[in-house]
Amino acid sequence: MNKAYQNMFQKGKLTLGIFTPIESYRGSIPTMKNQTTLIKKVEEYGFATIWVRDIPLHDPSFGDAGQMFDPFVYLAYLASKTSTISLATASIILPFRHPIEISKSIQSINNLSKGRLALGIATGDRPVEYEAHNISFYDRGEIFRDTLEYINKLTKENFPSINSKLGIIRHTDLLPKQNYGQVPLLITGHSQQSIEWIAKYSDGWIYYPQNISAQEQRIQKWKNQLGNNFKPFLQSLYIDLDKNPDLKPTPIHLGFKLGRNSLIEFLQNLQSIGVNHVIINLKYSSRDAEEIIDELGTYVLPYFKVNT
Repeated sequence: MNKAYQNMFQKGKLTLGIFTPIESYRGSIPTMKNQTTLIKKVEEYGFATIWVRDIPLHDPSFGDAGQMFDPFVYLAYLASKTSTISLATASIILPFRHPIEISKSIQSINNLSKGRLALGIATGDRPVEYEAHNISFYDRGEIFRDTLEYINKLTKENFPSINSKLGIIRHTDLLPKQNYGQVPLLITGHSQQSIEWIAKYSDGWIYYPQNISAQEQRIQKWKNQLGNNFKPFLQSLYIDLDKNPDLKPTPIHLGFKLGRNSLIEFLQNLQSIGVNHVIINLKYSSRDAEEIIDELGTYVLPYFKVNT
């Protein structure tokens, strides 16, 4: 595996990443102001990963347009502005791109960043985007499987022989070759697949936040599928970090309003049940994002780093 995998994942440990945009905003569309400065600050503190999303079209009914920029273009830009932090997607919608295009982007960004890319992948869940791409929403699980199989052969074999519904490869090869280790492919949610299939064909599993008991049961099912193998389990978490460090948690959408001491305790509980990486999202914060990053970097992050 590449440097990103080594930086993000270790059995029995939890690391922290940050979703872009790093800002608090209401509605669907962020300002994207001051992002490069904030991302450099996140890197300086030693967060494991910066995450970007793949949202092709703005659907006002969904309520979130992510960082808006194309994820591969934005990651290439961020690769040029950073040097150590891992760069990841959560998640590339496989049915919307041809596997050659995805594979070319994977190889290019991983080489340009010297092994700092991790790829979250998914089927996507917005029917309007499937309609716009003229792809059947109901076939997305099958297309996802076919695309992933194509990507794996194209990125891991020299001059592969591929005979797929998505295209035929004969006597040709993909360049550039991978010079910095294999890019981890992390499946998001179920992506219309069984847990058995995900455990076999992914390098890790990204899931949604749940209460501790439910998440622990899910992780145990994951470990049962893996046997003696280790593949990381990741989840997202929205936080509204209060100035009062001792504020107890109250629920917000997909997360909590809480103080840093409660956050540390909650993350330690996640670590104890087997969560290996938490992706923090500041969208619903009531404080300035830079102020929150400073507090997280100073008081929370030191508890959650991979041993090197």
